[in-house]
Amino acid sequence: MGPTRISTLVVAALAAAAVAWLLISTFYYEVAPELPWLPVITLAALAVLEAYAAVNTRSRIERRPGRDPVNPLLVARFVVLAKASALAGAIFAGFYAGLTGWLFIEDTNAAVSDRPAAGAGLLASLALAAAALWLERACRVPEQEDDEDRGPGDRQGRSPRR
Repeated sequence: MGPTRISTLVVAALAAAAVAWLLISTFYYEVAPELPWLPVITLAALAVLEAYAAVNTRSRIERRPGRDPVNPLLVARFVVLAKASALAGAIFAGFYAGLTGWLFIEDTNAAVSDRPAAGAGLLASLALAAAALWLERACRVPEQEDDEDRGPGDRQGRSPRR
């Protein structure tokens, strides 16, 4: 499993934006209720939690003083969470971008009242994607010397004395 590609996230966001624009502009907005704030709050809370996990995990992997060693299985779970959250954040960001773009073109009172929630949803989605990428990067193992550069039983890379 490799790191998440930014191009994958951009393609997912663009596809979600196109779908959102198409759904909203053709038939959905006439029957849609007011845009809710709960998804925005949920996305923002997930972004904060993943950013905290990134800071905490990085310090535990680097074995900073006062930190317990990290469980490798927990790090693997964080990587899976980060990859899924990055993709979900990109899809939500694309959806909210398409919705926000359409709302700024529309001049109805309903569209004007939905703009703050749509804009906040876009920002929260981008924050989630960024926090997820940060968590994924924080879970990487720090670079160390290659084992083949070291001699047997030597930690400094020097050959043993004969």
